[in-house]
Amino acid sequence: MRCNLPWSARNAIAMGAVALAVGVLAACSSGGSSSPSASASAPANTGPITIGASLSLTPASGNFTADGQAFEKGYKLWAKDVNAHGGLLGRQVVLKIMDNQSSPNQVVTDYQTLISSDHVDLTFGPFSSLLTTPASQVAAHNGYAFIEGAGGAPAVFDAASNQAAHNTFDVSLPVEDTIMPFVDYIAKMSPSERQSLTAAYPMASDPFADPPVQLAEQKLHALGVRTVGGSSGILANPFPEQTSSYAPAADAVAALHPDIVVLGSTDVPTVQAFMRVFEQKNYTPKMFIAASGPDQGAAFTSAVGTGDATGVMVPNGWYPGFRNSASQAMVSEYVKLYGGSASGVNADVAEAYSVGQVAAAAIKATGGTDNTKIIQYLHSGATIQTVQGSVQFNSLGENVAAAAFVFQWQDNGTKFVQVLPQGSQNGSVPILATKPAWATTSITG
Repeated sequence: MRCNLPWSARNAIAMGAVALAVGVLAACSSGGSSSPSASASAPANTGPITIGASLSLTPASGNFTADGQAFEKGYKLWAKDVNAHGGLLGRQVVLKIMDNQSSPNQVVTDYQTLISSDHVDLTFGPFSSLLTTPASQVAAHNGYAFIEGAGGAPAVFDAASNQAAHNTFDVSLPVEDTIMPFVDYIAKMSPSERQSLTAAYPMASDPFADPPVQLAEQKLHALGVRTVGGSSGILANPFPEQTSSYAPAADAVAALHPDIVVLGSTDVPTVQAFMRVFEQKNYTPKMFIAASGPDQGAAFTSAVGTGDATGVMVPNGWYPGFRNSASQAMVSEYVKLYGGSASGVNADVAEAYSVGQVAAAAIKATGGTDNTKIIQYLHSGATIQTVQGSVQFNSLGENVAAAAFVFQWQDNGTKFVQVLPQGSQNGSVPILATKPAWATTSITG
């Protein structure tokens, strides 16, 4: 189920730079338990494979706590499954996960500790591009491959460290392209219908939230959709990613009454704050799509209420009903282990689980945890199957095989379904084209 993205901003890049960068990297000492200079007759390492990661885990950690906790469950579920089947190359997997408190400074400290003090074999990424960029720089400095699932902003791949070492690999869809199925949906409307629409693009100042919204605005404007509030005032620039900034930005949108709201959000609290203000102002956009937040299953619906969730859309590369046997097995196991329902499984779980699957494929293909060999393998053009679908990396570590979908909460917020790209052949159900009015009970929080 591959979605064609006619305006895909970033695609496969020539591989020559990768070969050069990896060659330079090979001359340095490589992290991991294997050495590229080890004798072929040396005994195989039978000790555990230790993998380090840093996530936002405690309630005091800030905005990324729900995502960090979901990622932790995904990582642990993957490790549990691997170990139940004998480990990797006969070695058990041990996870060492630290709490970064949603802090770029702390995430750097955490990965320095994991690599230099704990001597982990491999590193997995945190949640958010904001934290992935500095974390991946630490990994590059130490010669480690950095496999992650929630750092898809252009800034991550364009970082000087990744341009030099080509060590970062994001198993998920590049974020800049995530909203393009929605743009394609609008593009299929008649010119007169498109030109009658207005749209607002409020966005938090974040490397993850902004690129897909900015690209969507550019393309929708070209299609004749009129942008409101974009040349002056509070909506002219991204608002600070802090709670005190959400209500003023939401007020500004509600005052303009646009037909479409494309919200650059990174988490549930941002979307929740906008929905609360919209309800208080008695304003319901005809179409409401948020970059992130509504994909977090029960964490979203419990915060905003199922009734108000109805009609809200979000882009992603995965959902609990994804037609993939491995994904279905993971969802079933997750519900059995953690409770709840399939529709409540956070997409972050699948992203984290996919990180593990990519690492496992690289370890098996290279025969160990030599990070230089793993980087070379992941840049070889190999296609790896995960619970999110196919993964194949370009020279910057973007997954160019990823599919883009848009999902929507329907049936009074009880079902999270794929609606774009349209067509049953893509696994989609009919889109709820107009969001219902807000429920009578106000949004919590």
